[in-house]
Amino acid sequence: MGRPNLLITRGLPEPVLKLADASFEVKLWPHDYPIGAQLLPWAQGCDALLVMATDRLDAGTLQQMPSSVRAIATYSVGHDHIDLEAAADRGVPVFNTPDVLSDAVAETALLLILSAARNASTAEATLRDGNWGPWSPTHFLGQQLTGRRLGIYGMGRIGMGIAQRALAFGMQVHYHNRTRHSSASAYTYHASLESLMAHSDVFCACAPSTPQTRGAINAERLKLLPTGAVFVNIARGDLVDEDALISAITSGKVGGAGLDVYCNEPMIDPRFKQLPRTTLLPHIGSATHDARNGMGTLAIDALRTLLLDDAKPANCLNPGALSRRFLKGVS
Repeated sequence: MGRPNLLITRGLPEPVLKLADASFEVKLWPHDYPIGAQLLPWAQGCDALLVMATDRLDAGTLQQMPSSVRAIATYSVGHDHIDLEAAADRGVPVFNTPDVLSDAVAETALLLILSAARNASTAEATLRDGNWGPWSPTHFLGQQLTGRRLGIYGMGRIGMGIAQRALAFGMQVHYHNRTRHSSASAYTYHASLESLMAHSDVFCACAPSTPQTRGAINAERLKLLPTGAVFVNIARGDLVDEDALISAITSGKVGGAGLDVYCNEPMIDPRFKQLPRTTLLPHIGSATHDARNGMGTLAIDALRTLLLDDAKPANCLNPGALSRRFLKGVS
């Protein structure tokens, strides 16, 4: 029996591709843009797919997926781009890459918090544009983090990582989660998002994109922030009403913003680029060698465990699918 065929829908770091080549016959999408409508024809004859967060696997796509496809791994923690129920209906388990990128994303959050609080983007632009004049005691004044209240919306692995780092800056950590976190007794829990936002000098969105969280950060809730609060989003763009956020920044209600995620990436709302006191990053939260190699290793290991070792990987998003179709006898 030959090695399983694996379609990888984007070029990955060399160590990850070498790991894949060691166990699979790899079919690699050769372009540095999403595979899009070519996913289905390229998936023909493949046993597994390693897809990106930019690949949309909705119910219609999964219903047309070649019957040869027995497993899917996504090179991400987020999985809102995959219809898990439709995959389960086909008996196709889906795996993601948790844990290994949590530190990298938490570091990105701190980068954005610091940059937004200290208005670093304006200071850097002033220097690069040759407009740095004589020193002045009132130029480039920002907010000090010591003693400020950090509100974390979504206290998962990444949120916990941000909280731990924020303590080193002398911040007070508050959070809202669906349930009180057993490992977060040192932090102040808020039973509602409204309460959290009203008590956040710095607000950081870390929640996953779900039907319940999409659009949750709207105009009414942004009004609850203390005037001049810092707003950071490292989660998903669709958690936020972007019109409302732009208005809040423009009016000064939000005193500084740091964004790594947006609606309609990469074609973001052009108004963001004109905003003052705003640091913009192109969705680089997990962009470290360590994290990206770790993500690839976790994804490949899951597919290898399932297809070559006849065992159940731990990081399955729709575990009911493991008991269906070709894996009914797996222990």
